[in-house]
Amino acid sequence: MLSTASSCTTEKLTVSRCFTHKEKGAHIFEIAGYSLKKGMGVGKFVRSATFTVGGYDWSIRFYPEGTPESPERCVVICLELMSSNAEVRTFFEFGFVKQDSGLISTAFTPQTKAFSSKASDTRQFRLRIVRRSIEAEPTKYLQNDVLMIKAVITVMKESQVSETVGRPEIEVPPSDILEHLAKLLGAKEKADVTFSVGGETFQAHKTVLAMRSPVFDAELFGPMRETCVTVQDMQPAVFKALLHFIYTDSLPDLDDLEGDDRCEMHRHLLVAADRYAMDRLKLICQNILGKNLDVENVATTLALADQHNCDKLKDVCIEFIASSDKMDDVVATQGYANLKRSCPSVLVDAFEKRSRSCKA
Repeated sequence: MLSTASSCTTEKLTVSRCFTHKEKGAHIFEIAGYSLKKGMGVGKFVRSATFTVGGYDWSIRFYPEGTPESPERCVVICLELMSSNAEVRTFFEFGFVKQDSGLISTAFTPQTKAFSSKASDTRQFRLRIVRRSIEAEPTKYLQNDVLMIKAVITVMKESQVSETVGRPEIEVPPSDILEHLAKLLGAKEKADVTFSVGGETFQAHKTVLAMRSPVFDAELFGPMRETCVTVQDMQPAVFKALLHFIYTDSLPDLDDLEGDDRCEMHRHLLVAADRYAMDRLKLICQNILGKNLDVENVATTLALADQHNCDKLKDVCIEFIASSDKMDDVVATQGYANLKRSCPSVLVDAFEKRSRSCKA
């Protein structure tokens, strides 16, 4: 039975959007009898009717003699927010209307401003204009002694976020590449290399083997370019399991093996993985063997780990021996006797760790 090691997944995408509404309006304040407004006094003004743009009330002021803060010989025009307890962000153009074109004087640059009715300096915008610039060319701004002030206001509404919605998705099935590779393993007519293992033959594909193992790569695509390979010192069942992993990235079912036989198969697979430099398979076998340690097999597994440079499994075995309350039972096993004879330095590590644990 094929178990898929990985699958193709797609992200579920949702979308929300931030958008800002705006509302634009304009108002013209006509000052009839402009010349008659002279002499009103500094700080005195005339005001337009209140007009509404974007849900807010506004007005235009005109100071014929300027304000106490403005230089002499200046007039002042003012855009004022009239709504109470209001704060609003705007983009606006503001100035005198040219008689010839009906446009606002280009002398006044469009402005972006946040108005607030909470303070006098934030509820108004003022422009100071030299009086001579108006009166020197009466035909430009004055007609029949009428001066027109125009405000074009764009009010920015609060930004809003639309409801999160999911975009339609096309369901993508899981990756089936491993199923195709498993079928390729059984496609003998497409094989290009034959292995002889313990009297049995196995057919495979050079490219797949070379892709998975640098050792197979050197064997099959090196100077000798083998097409018939004899594998020594390996059981047919182990080589078959090795091929299964190469093509499917998973271990075959070992339901027909029980207990020690299954552990023995994993030991042989670990040796095969080390032989063919297949690090992932080697780690998988280490993990399985480390989870199935007992008094009878820990010494044998430790010797195997030391022989094949399995440092992670070696640490697990030493930890098991050092923390075991059945040390005498471990010493009594044949595996321990073999370990003592072949790898005495490993036992030194185990006893030193046990000694440190006891002192702690």
